[in-house]
Amino acid sequence: MAIKTVDVTTLAEQTGNIFESVAILAKRARQIAGKQKQELDEKLAYFEGFGPDMEDARMTEEQSRISVDFERQPKPPEMSIDEMFAGEIYFRNPNEEA
Repeated sequence: MAIKTVDVTTLAEQTGNIFESVAILAKRARQIAGKQKQELDEKLAYFEGFGPDMEDARMTEEQSRISVDFERQPKPPEMSIDEMFAGEIYFRNPNEEA
C-alpha cells in the first residue's frame, strides 16, 4: 500500500482550522466505513442460510471473492480526504450560525 502525502495547509484552508478539518474527515470516514460494512453484510447474508453440509467449493470461492473485492476498495479515510479536496463534503459549524 503506497503512502500518499496530504497538504495539511490546504485542509486547514477549507475550514479555517486543521483540527476542524480532521474532525470532519474522521466523521465522514466513519460514515463511509458504515456504508461499506452494510454493503458487505448484505452480500454475505446470502451465504448464512446454508449449513456446513450444503457448502461447496463454488460458494466458498464466491465468499472469498467478495472478501477480496472488499479489501481492494479504497480505505474510508482516503476516500474522505479525496472528497474534501474535491469539495464534495458539506459541513457547517452550528456555533457560528447563532
